[in-house]
Amino acid sequence: MTTPADLKYTKSHEWARLEADGSVTVGITHHAQELLGDMVFVENPVAGRKLTQGEECAVVESVKAASDVYAPIAGEVTAANGDVENAPESINQDAYTAWLFKIKPDNAADLGTLLDATAYQTLVDSEAH
Repeated sequence: MTTPADLKYTKSHEWARLEADGSVTVGITHHAQELLGDMVFVENPVAGRKLTQGEECAVVESVKAASDVYAPIAGEVTAANGDVENAPESINQDAYTAWLFKIKPDNAADLGTLLDATAYQTLVDSEAH
């Protein structure tokens, strides 16, 4: 699977996409779901919750392990994806369309501190060895 070039990434394997309305959509990467295996449970943050960059804010659970999801940037949660909570396996089917939550960023420039696709792929490749 290719790493989409239009997304930003964290070292903890979250992706972030800036939307036309200025909000940021967040999910976990294909690499993360591959490591975790078959997803069985997702707990998203509630709308209205204020997050700091790097804060634990969601949980994804697979048949192998539970893993925390961290906020890639600071902001307020504006939406949680109920569809992915009801069908966690959708993350395994396509991690880049099965988003977890949306944030209204405190500062959109914070996205610039995240990894681009090339840097993220380098990180993944280095972990594989």
